Amino acid sequence: MSNQSDFKYNVGMYGGSFNPLHMGHVNCIIRAANMCAELYIVLSSGSNRDEVDCLVRYRWLYVLTKHIGNVKIISISDDAPEKSAYTREYWQRDADIVKSQIGKKIDVVFCGGDYGQDSFWNVCYPESELYIFPRSEISSTEIRKNPYAHWDWLPNVVRPYYVKKVMIIGCESTGKSTLTINLANRFNTNYIEEAGRDISERSGTDRLMLSEDFTEILLTHKLNEIKATERSNMVLFEDTDALVTQFFMSFLNDPLIEKNRALSDAIDALNSYDLILFLEPDVKFVQDGDRSEIIRDNRRHYSDQIKQLLKSHGKSFIEVSGSYQQRFETSVKLVNALLGLGEEQ
Repeated sequence: MSNQSDFKYNVGMYGGSFNPLHMGHVNCIIRAANMCAELYIVLSSGSNRDEVDCLVRYRWLYVLTKHIGNVKIISISDDAPEKSAYTREYWQRDADIVKSQIGKKIDVVFCGGDYGQDSFWNVCYPESELYIFPRSEISSTEIRKNPYAHWDWLPNVVRPYYVKKVMIIGCESTGKSTLTINLANRFNTNYIEEAGRDISERSGTDRLMLSEDFTEILLTHKLNEIKATERSNMVLFEDTDALVTQFFMSFLNDPLIEKNRALSDAIDALNSYDLILFLEPDVKFVQDGDRSEIIRDNRRHYSDQIKQLLKSHGKSFIEVSGSYQQRFETSVKLVNALLGLGEEQ
């Protein structure tokens, strides 16, 4: 157990907007915590500025520092419309709030190398030593322009916030599962497989499914998405979703369809996709297990039903057709564009 004599300073403060939190901040926080018996991180947010939600940034800081016993987090907010409007009037007011919340002499104020000795830190905290960390190449401004081009700058706790979600959808035997896995491998990330594949075969065939099977499929897919997002590399690929399950509930005559439809709609309202790829039924139908011959014989009709279901729920999608290789190439280009990366990425 460390005591106060182990530290250079008694009370320290390190402030910023952390919009977003990046590896430069992480390094500074660790160094500052190692120099102070108590370190207060001050999270500044603007109620009138376009920033990552303050609660999200607080969570990042908390997860990053919860194992450090001498770190506390303080939140302050201002109504300046932009950073350039954050002038002396705000400086002094916020400094008074911070000093009041800390309630003791602040021995040192830490800041990044983008601030100088004449910055507002010295103006508002004249009684404190100013400790300036060397400037690094990492910049929140550059990250905000394109987080995917600076992915290595983002701590693991921050990355899930920026993960793009791409849903692959379509009727039976359009290559959804294969394309989903191929794209995940191409972008070195993970994917969510169709949750209903195994659940629908518990009675040997999907034509004998129970209502609770559909309920489990809906809940399982959503929980799988939440967990997979935490481990994804820039993008997460998903094979089908709640609305496709809703289509099959109707097609397979779920006896409790109204209850499961309500659940499906509720989950769909929570779902948010950055890109939806709809695979057209223009490749050969392959009988893989228990695929429906009724759908096989009228693929365009049922494909259009799924499209209409998507549209009725306000979902926009891009139709992808052609050979399997053409579908893959088209999808890669669309995902690169989504991430703001060149085709060579």
